[in-house]
Amino acid sequence: MIYRDLGKTGLKVSEIGMGCEGFAEENCKMTKKLFDAAEIAGINYFDLYTSNPAVRKAVGEALRGRREKFIAQSHICSVWQNGQYKRTRKLPEVKAGFEESLELLQTNYIDVGTIHYCDALDDWENIVSGGILDYVRELKAKKIIRHVGLSSHNPQVALKAVESGAIEVLMFSVNPCYDLLPASEDVEQLWNEKNYESHLTNMDSDRKTLYETCQRLGVGITVMKCFGGGDLLNAELSPAGVALTPNQCIHYALSRPGVAVVLAGAHSVEQLNQAVAYENATAEEKDYALTFASFPKISWKGHCVYCSHCAPCVKHIDIAYVTKFLHLAESQSKIPETVREHYKLLPHHASECIKCGVCETRCPFGVEIRKNMTRAANLFGY
Repeated sequence: MIYRDLGKTGLKVSEIGMGCEGFAEENCKMTKKLFDAAEIAGINYFDLYTSNPAVRKAVGEALRGRREKFIAQSHICSVWQNGQYKRTRKLPEVKAGFEESLELLQTNYIDVGTIHYCDALDDWENIVSGGILDYVRELKAKKIIRHVGLSSHNPQVALKAVESGAIEVLMFSVNPCYDLLPASEDVEQLWNEKNYESHLTNMDSDRKTLYETCQRLGVGITVMKCFGGGDLLNAELSPAGVALTPNQCIHYALSRPGVAVVLAGAHSVEQLNQAVAYENATAEEKDYALTFASFPKISWKGHCVYCSHCAPCVKHIDIAYVTKFLHLAESQSKIPETVREHYKLLPHHASECIKCGVCETRCPFGVEIRKNMTRAANLFGY
């Protein structure tokens, strides 16, 4: 298992994490089975958005004796009332729900306390001014939560939260179909088939900016909906009209700036191990570029997806990394020091490009790589 930095939190997280979708299977008996399999695989990060007390209790039982082996991302503002889930911004309900979750989980702290499901700008303003953020900060000051997170599907809202400096971890929906759609306060627009009927081209600019800003500011992204609820794995259901493999979906998400961990929503140990198999997959099995190029309704023409199909460079330049650092730098008025230092550490730089153009003949998306190398050399100075 490969471990990554979760932004600037200081946490080292497994790049494959565990969602909680399958915890309720078999009357919650699946919970312990999944945690057992996760421990064996080296998974140390899991998300718990559900407020179902039976699930939370099962997680508490599964963590008994091994709490320190797992990093818990648990949600604040997700409560259980009248036998069903509810998202609330009423502070008394929020506090009661969180205190109950600690009791059921049999723990006195949460690693990442995540403000649950914020997809509207006015909702974010309410979180800031209505006492929710103050409460979360109070929990952090008391070390009841170690880091502040937020879950969202709206890149504009997420960007505002990230730029505010209030959050350290962002849980966000990342996959090659959702990344094409403009921001919306209605999460169901992400899987509305009508939104994919017309020809879509390249990543939405708000999403691109969000990922790059998270990378720059050190806000770690934990990925939800990597498989689009399973739709992307089925040609008949996929908005792209072509089925992707779990390895391709995971690799795409892990290739985005700022991303630290993909949360696999497994309903069985077999499904969890299928996600873990990514760690031993070949480069060919992870490669998504040629499949993207075959999408009938979606075009990534001219857009670098950092797939490295352009390699090998005759001058040994890592073109994908140079391009990623170029994009990160160009998104700011001033080159971030971290980006400059990472670029500096590359063994070969854009200025070494001899403009032979061989890389462009390999690119499935027609990216003007030579122009990118010139821009990078001019921007970084070498």
